[in-house]
Amino acid sequence: MPVRPTAVLPALLVAALTATALTSCGSGSGSDPDTLKVSFKQSTDNSIKVMDTYLADIKKQFEKANPGKKVEFVPIKAPDSEYYTKLQQMLRSPKTAPDLVYEDTFLINSDITSGYLKPLDPYLGKWQDWNQFIDTAKAAAKGEDGKTYGVPDGTDTRGLWFSKDIFKKAGLPADWQPKTWDDVLEAARTIKEEVPDVIPLNVYTGKPVGEAATMQTFEMLLYGTGTNADDGTSDPLYDRAAKKWIAGSQGFKDSLAFVETVYKEKLGPDVSDALDPNVMTRVRGEWLPQGKLAIALDGSWLPQDWLPGSGHEWPEWSDELGLAAMPTQNGQAPGKVSMSGGWTWSIPAKAANPDLAFEFIKTMQTKANAQKWYVANSGIAVRKDVASDPSYVNAQPGIKFFTDLVANTHYRPAYPAYPKVSTAIQEAMEGVTTGDMSVDEAAKGYDEELKTAADGQVIEK
Repeated sequence: MPVRPTAVLPALLVAALTATALTSCGSGSGSDPDTLKVSFKQSTDNSIKVMDTYLADIKKQFEKANPGKKVEFVPIKAPDSEYYTKLQQMLRSPKTAPDLVYEDTFLINSDITSGYLKPLDPYLGKWQDWNQFIDTAKAAAKGEDGKTYGVPDGTDTRGLWFSKDIFKKAGLPADWQPKTWDDVLEAARTIKEEVPDVIPLNVYTGKPVGEAATMQTFEMLLYGTGTNADDGTSDPLYDRAAKKWIAGSQGFKDSLAFVETVYKEKLGPDVSDALDPNVMTRVRGEWLPQGKLAIALDGSWLPQDWLPGSGHEWPEWSDELGLAAMPTQNGQAPGKVSMSGGWTWSIPAKAANPDLAFEFIKTMQTKANAQKWYVANSGIAVRKDVASDPSYVNAQPGIKFFTDLVANTHYRPAYPAYPKVSTAIQEAMEGVTTGDMSVDEAAKGYDEELKTAADGQVIEK
């Protein structure tokens, strides 16, 4: 795996920092002005240390460039839903707030509204590299007040991963490219019939996996139903022109029906496995590498678990797995769909050392360091200078496929109500997955919860 060499801070900046000690201007009580506390999401899989390894290298660079300054990591090791809860608890008090935190873009507006994050515009205005970031990535970290509260460290896209070996056994083509939802389901049915000892199709579902169910599955379906407006002012979840959330749409019911079909026809994993909070780890670390899963609707980042030193090394993955775009419901234009999200580095409002924290962000986001991170975590570049660099494009199989999906991707309406809306979607999905609810009952339950989650800002379709 080609990796660009890491870079140190420019000499001019080093000199400036050496000459002028960065001061603490946060509200942290009794914090050490020379120690930067950085909190991040640590993998629940002990063998996966992609983030830990990357940050350890940045720490070395930063401490070398800033004599007398120390970086202390505050990792949060938890599944996604628990990570968000623990992070928000830390952000509430100056005694526990770190200087730098890792924020999922789907939650950032909720934390902005709660007053947990500091606007970064005064820093960004003086940082030349900010001009290299693509506008959609910048928008993902922007609050409703127009201020920016995070620096994105990449984006992602989603598609269908499939086992060429299982497909061959089932008599399916190695260059499979489904055109409709029915094509996906028919392939899964064929696999169930011809290769009965494997899981035909995995789609994440229910509350235990949190946002993965909403984004990796439900929205990948919903945004392919054709209910979004041609003018781009509206989408199937949120009407941007009316500034209201959408209830009662046929696309919502159709998306639930797809999930219901997968589990009702036993095309997916056992329901108990599907509702295991650690199912994502099993998909990447067990089911796909061991040939137990035929099709996975999943993200561009999966190969980070299979790279050398990951603990789940799988150098043959690019030969053994195929990639296909998720089709729209009936093959309607543009024919494929993807969702994009990503994470940002943000500075808490109660951080003790915000100036120092932004200098750490700048160290992480030099072109060389950003590119190293994109490749290490199988991310999609949000810096234009990296995206156009051939050494990035050719660094890893699959990068071009997933980068090309950006042209047909969608972004979640990450407004303050979104986390509650997402939870309501997960509950509806879980209802049809377990069979406790019909599609109509689950959709009706969602519509009722939506009214509360969105404070009545709802329109019927």
